[in-house]
Amino acid sequence: MDARLPLATIIAPALAALLAAGPAAGWDRREAQGAALARTHCARCHAVGRTGPSPLRAAPPFRDLHARYPVEELAEALAEGIRTGHPGMPEFRFDPDQAEDLIRYLKSLER
Repeated sequence: MDARLPLATIIAPALAALLAAGPAAGWDRREAQGAALARTHCARCHAVGRTGPSPLRAAPPFRDLHARYPVEELAEALAEGIRTGHPGMPEFRFDPDQAEDLIRYLKSLER
């Protein structure tokens, strides 16, 4: 007797689990992509996680940004090129999907 399982026997349960997860799976993926963007582009100066100080004292931790202003309003600035008044912060420009991913991640830090 052949001990190998038919491919459909393996794939069907995995596909069913993925479909059952529904939109939540997409949110988690988008938040994870936003977290990766934050680590890559922002963590040199900002604390991008739930704990810890920012490496640059003047840079606010991302987990506190929602207390300063609605992070949803950053979408346009992130897509057009976010800048600040101090020369040490480089300009960042993300495509609209990346900006949305980063905002979803920032929103997840509010929970």
